[in-house]
Amino acid sequence: MKQINLQVNLRKEFKKKGVKMIAPDTVFFSKDTKIGKNVTIEPYVVIGKKVRIENNVKILSFSHLENARIESNVSIGPFARIRPGTVLKKGSKVGNFVEIKKSMIGKKSKVSHLSYIGDSYLGKEVNVGAGTITCNYDGHKKNKTKIKDKVFVGSNTSLVAPVTINEKSIIGAGSVITKNVTKKSLALTRSSQTEIKNYRKKK
Repeated sequence: MKQINLQVNLRKEFKKKGVKMIAPDTVFFSKDTKIGKNVTIEPYVVIGKKVRIENNVKILSFSHLENARIESNVSIGPFARIRPGTVLKKGSKVGNFVEIKKSMIGKKSKVSHLSYIGDSYLGKEVNVGAGTITCNYDGHKKNKTKIKDKVFVGSNTSLVAPVTINEKSIIGAGSVITKNVTKKSLALTRSSQTEIKNYRKKK
């Protein structure tokens, strides 16, 4: 009962401060949640402990945040998980079915679809394609991935940490990157496509 009353009071408090909640009864806050101006929260969002949200942020449905700092003009979700130790810098985007753990996503950088970013640093204006994974755990310890400014990471890429992708580089879709990539380079580890013409399975 105490928890229900707490949530009712927190929702009222944030509504008075101008937070727009599409379905308030489905949004859950912590006692220490801090929210700025002009923030929109869609249904079924859970905000755990130690979350600070700045101005002009939009959190889409079914997203979960804990122990994170969200700077202004950020878009999150739907179905996003923001785990402890994460910082989303001004104007960044974390899209649907994306999990971010103990990472910084730089100013105007985008991780838009179906990706896992853990123990990582992303610089400014980085674009991470769908299905990208930072392979941060080697079975013994967590390792860091650094993706510097204006890097483009193609879809379905695995970045095997520890690894650094330097400024303005491009990672081709479907690559497994195990070595550092130099500035303004194209890195590919994709095998060549093979085609067998007029191929039929034997009956």
